[in-house]
Amino acid sequence: MLDVTATLDEVKDKMEMAVMYLEDALAHIRAGKASTRLLDGIRVDSYGSMVPLNNVAAVNTPDARTIAIKPWDKNMFRIIEKAILDSDLGITPENNGEIIRLGIPPLTEERRKTLVKQCNKEGETAKISIRNARRDTLDKLKKATKDGLPEDAEKDAEAKLQKLHDAYIKKVEEMLAGKEKEIMTV
Repeated sequence: MLDVTATLDEVKDKMEMAVMYLEDALAHIRAGKASTRLLDGIRVDSYGSMVPLNNVAAVNTPDARTIAIKPWDKNMFRIIEKAILDSDLGITPENNGEIIRLGIPPLTEERRKTLVKQCNKEGETAKISIRNARRDTLDKLKKATKDGLPEDAEKDAEAKLQKLHDAYIKKVEEMLAGKEKEIMTV
């Protein structure tokens, strides 16, 4: 017979994963401010293997509009610059021989709206994952009722599942609203 508590814990984990995915996706969308997380997805070729940028250089933000990258090996300057240019960041690196600087340009109104749409698309993906987790669990509960789970237990589990679903959808909405506010703030 189905263990209702374990099933609800399992669906909660799936919904939490959807929220974590969204958190990560939103962190990579630039909002006009410099953040080292913008460079998380960039990998560079270091001695034959692809490694994250922060494994070959010190990355920091000296001010709100600049990211500074100081490679530990002088030979990495060209490789890091090429990786940044090849990425979808849309920022041209400036190299002075000591440090690679990335100037984060202020966003235009049109670009801000595009980024908000991108955020909403990521949010919708997270919501779909949450809904799918709820649907799969509802199917499990219905099947378990046929296999002998009492109807009262199934109805209680469905109510708890709906509360979980609503809480995680609300969390996604709040994250999207916060990111939209961050992007639209000039």
